[in-house]
Amino acid sequence: MKFTSSYLSVVLFTTGIYATNVHADELSPNIIEKNLVELTIPGVSPWSDIRKKRVAELLPTAMDMTKISNWLIVCRENDNDPLAIHVGCENAGGTAVVLFSRTNSGVFTRAFSPVSESTSLKELNTFDEVIDVGKTDSAIHAAAQWLKAQNVQDEIAVNSFSENPQSDGLSHSQYISVINALKGTDIQLVSAEPLINYWLARKLPEEVAIMKKAASVTSSWEYEAYQNVVPGVTTDKDIASFLKQKIADAGVQDGWSPDQNPAVNSGPDRGHSHPTNRVIQAGDIIQIDFGIRVFDQWVTDIQRFAYVLRKGENAAPKDMQHAWDSALAGSQAAFAAMKPGVTGRSVHKAQQVVMEASGSLPVMWSTGHPVGYVAHDTGPNLGIRATSNQKLDIGMTFAYDGFYSWFYPGSNKQKTKTISVEEMVVITKDGAEFLTPPQQSLILIPSKTNSH
Repeated sequence: MKFTSSYLSVVLFTTGIYATNVHADELSPNIIEKNLVELTIPGVSPWSDIRKKRVAELLPTAMDMTKISNWLIVCRENDNDPLAIHVGCENAGGTAVVLFSRTNSGVFTRAFSPVSESTSLKELNTFDEVIDVGKTDSAIHAAAQWLKAQNVQDEIAVNSFSENPQSDGLSHSQYISVINALKGTDIQLVSAEPLINYWLARKLPEEVAIMKKAASVTSSWEYEAYQNVVPGVTTDKDIASFLKQKIADAGVQDGWSPDQNPAVNSGPDRGHSHPTNRVIQAGDIIQIDFGIRVFDQWVTDIQRFAYVLRKGENAAPKDMQHAWDSALAGSQAAFAAMKPGVTGRSVHKAQQVVMEASGSLPVMWSTGHPVGYVAHDTGPNLGIRATSNQKLDIGMTFAYDGFYSWFYPGSNKQKTKTISVEEMVVITKDGAEFLTPPQQSLILIPSKTNSH
């Protein structure tokens, strides 16, 4: 069954910070299809060129800001370093070493590669220099010998000593190998985490443009999924299956663990979890938390909410409307707070003030998180974690929630229900900018008696 536009209403305000005017019927299929085609054409991923530009334009500043002159990454076959694809050694067939060195003219990239892969690396011009390592030799030893020959005595950053999984790719055995290879030198190993945090958190304009297209596709599919809901028949898992088919048909990938993407929930809060066979009923608030991965590199993370009208209802009841309006007010407060130079903690606090004033229960989740290469990416957390003390900067991309939580009816105050409408933004010099039009009105799904 399909709904008429009078019920599937997603009208956006035309004043204030949400200065966009979009209706559900105006989410142009032509625009969505154009975005989708551009994101899924086989064999034309822009990642290789973007990666080189990230190294050339963003990495020098990252090394300067964190006072790191040399950064050494050890790559390996199969279970590779999480940053392998970011530094050009994702295809390592044996142990290889990548060394980034800060120079007066930028960053010089050098790879110590087994001969079986070095020819390809040279042809692809991935690195400024590729040093061949014999199959029976050690790339780690070769890199150490080169550093000794250059009389390098500075600290060298490695992907270890980190709380960030993306910054902790050096295995214990590799760490021991590096230490042993550097014996007899004054080189000290330090954590590359500050450098990685700075570098990965900022996205190039080309990357933001890709994420905008992906966000528009993600959001539109969620609206379309709601058009197919039949109260009393459709289950949460049915909605998830619809979105899974969209992913398969388009040739994109899941934004995070396939078992939990999308998270669809029409009952009490379940956190990050898989969808169930719960049948959607009148009076339910439905949550879709969904993300896709495009070009096998960039991901989205967007939530959309709907209310199922009861018999005789043409609008959400006052308590549901209050929940939605309050969540939207919290979202607006967080959006307004997101500016270059502010901490993630202050953004979270801006929303908490609104939540307390509206009567919301506390929630366990952060207001938001970086999003980009993974759903929960590197950068300032918009909450109370250690990384929440980091400052927002131009080019950072976030997914953030507008919260309102209450006790789930009939649960004797043992369970909760939370609206957490989630949007994606990029930080500009003037503040946050949406990657796709935000949800401004609660989607209304008619019950069977209201749909004729």
